[in-house]
Amino acid sequence: MKNLKGKIALVTGATRGLGKGIAIGLGEAGATVYITGRSLHPSDENISGTLLETQQAVEKAGGVCIPVQVDHSDDEQVRLLFERIEREQKGQLDILVNNVFSGVKAISKAFGQAFWKQEPRLWDDINNVGLRSHYIASIYAARLMSQRQQGLICTISSWGGLSYIFGAAYGVGKAACDRLASDMAVELKSDNITSVSIWPGIVGTEQMFKLAEDLKTQKEQDSPTSSMRDRYNWETPLFTGRVIAALAAEENTINLTGKVQIVAELAQRYKIIDENGNRPVSLRSLRFILPSAIAALRKYSWVIPDFKIPWLILQWSILQSPKI
Repeated sequence: MKNLKGKIALVTGATRGLGKGIAIGLGEAGATVYITGRSLHPSDENISGTLLETQQAVEKAGGVCIPVQVDHSDDEQVRLLFERIEREQKGQLDILVNNVFSGVKAISKAFGQAFWKQEPRLWDDINNVGLRSHYIASIYAARLMSQRQQGLICTISSWGGLSYIFGAAYGVGKAACDRLASDMAVELKSDNITSVSIWPGIVGTEQMFKLAEDLKTQKEQDSPTSSMRDRYNWETPLFTGRVIAALAAEENTINLTGKVQIVAELAQRYKIIDENGNRPVSLRSLRFILPSAIAALRKYSWVIPDFKIPWLILQWSILQSPKI
């Protein structure tokens, strides 16, 4: 359904993975989607995914896509991006998805080692293009949105902000993304701009599959323990895209502002299924927690009630679950 026809969206970091899926989801809902990334054309630098490939995928889904080559570690390039959107769209920007993240390689390299055994630059490798870049993009987006007294800013985060996953720098960065979305909501509410933190489940991107297998190799070696890829019910990147598109189509998103929104729970609310026909369960559902914590229950997960666990109990249950 073209619920977002006439809307202008920007998805940062959309050359591959989650950003690409979000761009496709917004495009198939009718939005004109600006996408950013560092790679416009295929290169010999062993970089997977390009802006032009995402543009083709969005257009195949029936959307309009405008690729813009941007390095989000350069504030001036970001400023010029928003100047271009303002000029080309006459000041209109309806949706910003803060997704860009460049810390996957740094996480993989540092996995299993204490933060103090790493160089201090690990913090910037994980949180410069990830946390800081979200703050910068939100400044310029809010300046456009406030002129029209409407808008939606989605900051992609994860349950890594609630409990330890990939190390101190990652966890603090994700917790800060949640707080950024929450505090921006306070200051944006008077301008009718919604700010939410979005938690996908475990998303099956190429980088995440590779990271999962790399971490399994580093930690388990010859262990018979199942891999992360086998243990969880993976979501596709398009699942998050379709959920954000449905959220953006709501008339009163301001009622949700400042809160963490879990993709699987929004999908249940909007009756959205993943592209493979499944509807993944919430990461705070018993159907997610119990099979993750107790291996014997994995093949019987379909009989477990889809009961939502309160946040404090969720934190405890994550702490008890097997680490990646």
